[in-house]
Amino acid sequence: MIDFDKIDIILLDMDGTILDKYYDDYFWESYVPEKFAQKNQISTEEAKKFLFSMYKAEEGTLNWTDIDFWSQKTGLDILALKEELKELIKPHPDSQEFLEKLTQKSKKIYLVTNAHNKVMELKLNKTGLHKYFHLCITSFDLGFPKENINFWEKLKILYGIKEEGTLFIDDTEEILHTAWLSGIRYPILRAISSSKGKAKKSDKFLTIKDFSEIISIL
Repeated sequence: MIDFDKIDIILLDMDGTILDKYYDDYFWESYVPEKFAQKNQISTEEAKKFLFSMYKAEEGTLNWTDIDFWSQKTGLDILALKEELKELIKPHPDSQEFLEKLTQKSKKIYLVTNAHNKVMELKLNKTGLHKYFHLCITSFDLGFPKENINFWEKLKILYGIKEEGTLFIDDTEEILHTAWLSGIRYPILRAISSSKGKAKKSDKFLTIKDFSEIISIL
């Protein structure tokens, strides 16, 4: 059990954790390949093969979520395409209640995301969730993705985060592991990141399917 009286700061990932990751999955796996295929007069399958190979090469780096990088690589206006699909940007059904409960408990709530700043702003403006966060921090602010331990070391120094009093929820086990190595006391895996996806499992970290499991003990 987690003693929330000992926790001062809640760190929350954005995509897949408070927001339904279906938007991102559909965007990068279907919408971008479709637009790339049209632009280059190739089949969608050819576009997917080409793009997925490029995606894989940048996984775990800042380029992975850098929309300016991908605009240059693909010749597409990635931010404009994201705007076209913004109606698909949705919080998980339990996110707002969870954020409200944390606010009532006077916890400091920080958003920590690998998303590009422009994308973060688009999503928070669309969902209205920005009002719950004391700070919104991207990997581009710190110069390292969350998979890199330097992200966490800089985060602690710049924002005075005390390891023992911090809880962190993310939908990616690799990122949780890096945060744990840096000393973050309570890493938790959100098992269901997309409304269209299956639940993940972890042998290393406390796992929740949704925030109701935490709301019940707040």
